Amino acid sequence: MKNLLLPFFILFTIVSFSQDDENTVVDSLYREDQMYATFSLNLLQNRPAGFSKHSLSSGLSVGFLRDMPFNKKRTWAFAAGLGYSYNNLKNNIKIDNSTSVINYTIDDTFDKNKLVLHQLDLPIEIRWRNSTYESHKFWRIYTGFKISYLFADKSVFKSSTEDITVRNNNDLSKIKYATYLSVGNNTGNIYVQYSLSPIFKDVQLNDKRLELSSLNIGFVFYIL
Repeated sequence: MKNLLLPFFILFTIVSFSQDDENTVVDSLYREDQMYATFSLNLLQNRPAGFSKHSLSSGLSVGFLRDMPFNKKRTWAFAAGLGYSYNNLKNNIKIDNSTSVINYTIDDTFDKNKLVLHQLDLPIEIRWRNSTYESHKFWRIYTGFKISYLFADKSVFKSSTEDITVRNNNDLSKIKYATYLSVGNNTGNIYVQYSLSPIFKDVQLNDKRLELSSLNIGFVFYIL
């Protein structure tokens, strides 16, 4: 995790210095270029019969967005950027690769059962805020669309009799789409993200298609 976050801190340092110089020379051309970090609970949707969660499923994302104002007061803007997302999904779906085909069942006999997803994000936003170059404390409403690429994953099932780990599961959706909204004032803001794509591509569970998807609710923090 430290290695994944390091590039973002380096980028943040570079952007901070460049913004200070820009605001000093031409304050009227300020931008809200921002690092962001979200912390959320992952509320799984489209749950199959017998599904249950055994602990909180968490989500984390960090990244950078380039702000591009398009009106004279610079209260409206587009933004595009790059980010990383981590999701830890804890539930009672057992993923078993002990045979030539990966099997999915509901199993409550575990001591530990989780699915961890690592994604590269490409967010695009439209932004409204009542900010000025003199103050960074302002109200904002940002809404956007995100394309995510799953580059690593791991599921772990442990019980008194089994210890199963599956990595790089081809049944998982590699490309996912989501829409999101952040609303608030100053640094911390309420964040909601709804996935438009299922977590699994074409998986059967109890003779029905597994269409599990995610809804993330939490907070997003912006850093200039």
